[in-house]
Formats: sequence, structure tokens, C-alpha cells
Amino acid sequence: MIQVNNLTKTYNNGVKVLHISNLEIPKGQSFGLVGNNGAGKTTFFSLLLDLIQPTSGFIKNNDIQVNTSEAWKPFTSAFIDESFLISYLTAEEYFYFIGDLRNQNKADVDALLNKHKEFFNDEILNSKKYLRDLSKGNMKKVGIIAALIGNPEVIILDEPFANLDPTTVNRLKKIIKELSENPDVTVLVSSHDLVHTVEVCERIVALNKGEVVKDIVTSGETLKELEAFFAV
Repeated sequence: MIQVNNLTKTYNNGVKVLHISNLEIPKGQSFGLVGNNGAGKTTFFSLLLDLIQPTSGFIKNNDIQVNTSEAWKPFTSAFIDESFLISYLTAEEYFYFIGDLRNQNKADVDALLNKHKEFFNDEILNSKKYLRDLSKGNMKKVGIIAALIGNPEVIILDEPFANLDPTTVNRLKKIIKELSENPDVTVLVSSHDLVHTVEVCERIVALNKGEVVKDIVTSGETLKELEAFFAV
């Protein structure tokens, strides 16, 4: 379970970009975070990954306070943006590097890559290209699959559908749905795309100016409700 307690983030200019009093994400839930630019989605994920420090409050991941201990890292993975990649490596070199960090041997990593071979669409593996030379979409594919190495229990994906073609988006939604079927895996997805997020997440939280304004269990009416809210 992920627990948020009186979490705030204020920058030096005095602007408060996030204020979440209380939020719980149960183990095994597929959780979607939506909102406009500047709503606080990436800030929340950055706090969850201890990339930035909270101004006040804290987040616990499986009862571990993330900004005071690193014990959550072995079971948590993420892809936020291209800064998570190592630009001078090829895709295979990067996958094996992440595998080594997560105690996976080459055969383990190869098995995962083979499982998701269709997702790469013959554009990444065996191309001998450095990651820096890949398109934005292909960089994202590498980052997303790398986040699955080692069977993590918590997977965090920030804007995973951006820069992907329609076929790849559908393949990614299938991957996320399959992950969500595992009761031991918690998947957190942030996105501007309401349609895709509603399709893959059983719960949607909407942020506006850093605060939770909607917390919805996904149903047939969820998309209309969110579209109506963001149309105002």
C-alpha cells in the first residue's frame, strides 16, 4: 500500500505546487492520475520516488517512508522521462544493466524482451543504435520495458502514452492490463489522455493546482464525468 500523509511541495518562489492531505493506494490497484499541465502529477511521482524532497508530510511505500529509507527501491520501478535512460548505451546494454541492478541474469532479461518483442516493433532490438539516437517514442518503449525487469511490485509510469503511435498505445494498454491482473502488482499511471487512462485503471484521481479534486472508481460513466469536469 502507498500512503500519503499531509504532503506538500512548495518551491522557493512561494508557489505551492502540491498539497495532498490524505491518499491511500491499496496493493494491487491500477491507479490513474490525471490533470492539466501544472496540476502536480509529475511532482507527486517525483516525491514518491524520492527525486525531490517534500516541504512537509511524507509518503510511505509498503510502510517504508520513501524520503528516509531506501528499502522501497528493490520492489519499486519507474519510468518518468528520458533522463532515466543512459544515452551512450544500446537498448540491450541498458536492459542488461538494469537487469544486473535487479539481480536478473541475461536469460531472465532476454525472456522478458522476447515476451514484449511485438511492443518493440522490430525498431529497437538488434539495431545497434545508442539510446540517444532513438526517436522519442522508441526511447519511451525502452524505458517502459526496463521498468518491468525484476518483477517489481510497484510500477510508476509518467505519461506513458505520449509520443507513441496508435498501434503501440494499444499494445501498451494490453501490457498494463496484464500487469493489473496480478494482485501483488500496483501500477500507477499519469496521463493527459483521459480515454487511455480510464481504459487501463480501476481508479482515477484528478489533480487541479496540486490538490485532489476527483477520486473515482472507474465505471462506464467515468470518462464522461472527467470530460465534463475538464471542459469547465
